[in-house]
Amino acid sequence: MKLAVSMYSYNAAVQDGRLDIPGFIREAKKIGADGVELLDFYVKDREADRAAAKEALAETGLPVPIFSVGNNFAKLSSDERHEQLERIRFGVEEAVYFGAGVVRVFAGDVAEGITFDQAREWIVEGLAEGSKIAQEQGVKLALENHGTLAGKGEQIRGLIEDVRQRAGNDALGANPDTGNFLLVGQPSHEAIREVAPYANMVHFKDFVEAPADYEGWTFTTPTGERLLGSCIGEGMVQLETCIQLLRESGFDGWLSMEFEGPEDPLVAVPRSLENARRYL
Repeated sequence: MKLAVSMYSYNAAVQDGRLDIPGFIREAKKIGADGVELLDFYVKDREADRAAAKEALAETGLPVPIFSVGNNFAKLSSDERHEQLERIRFGVEEAVYFGAGVVRVFAGDVAEGITFDQAREWIVEGLAEGSKIAQEQGVKLALENHGTLAGKGEQIRGLIEDVRQRAGNDALGANPDTGNFLLVGQPSHEAIREVAPYANMVHFKDFVEAPADYEGWTFTTPTGERLLGSCIGEGMVQLETCIQLLRESGFDGWLSMEFEGPEDPLVAVPRSLENARRYL
């Protein structure tokens, strides 16, 4: 397994202007990451951003194993769902351009006026079409556990199996996020056991219980527990067990670190990388 770092780990530094895409790539090289995960979220001018990223990648020698998109197929209109499919097409095109083998995708979530069954059908339909696009370009998709429709291990597994059957290919696999399972009340290592055989990549993440007097934004679990992102290895996820289960399943792909805590990422992410290497 190799350790990449997701640009989202530095979101606070990007939002306050300290880092841009090439700056992130150079920072990842500085801290010793093996590769970088880029996201559609940060692309403002496609051609200019491509050129700047390519220059930084050539300078650092880092690969881009993963390009991530933030699609949501739980949309009422077919036009909206088509726009979400185009996000996956964009991600596949960027993956091919940068030489990435995997595009991280989402499913979607229930919203006002949308039932669970409706949303799931649209998700399967959309991801099946996205799988065909990816298959044609020799790229794999990785479905992240995110939200209530695709938050638990059994939900991810079920969606992948249904999408593969409808698409007629196995382009869609899993992106088990070791932190997000906690947000739907499932211990991460138990969920990893369910989805490890489908993994095309992994988001390596950790959470910690928020102090009782903490007044900032937190994630809330179904039982009301308030969680904060933390450095890898400093939270409550049984990361060593997760890695063991991934290895036992035969996974030897990329672990992409994703830090979502309140600490300054320029301080927290290097420490996360140092801690993460202990598990490998």
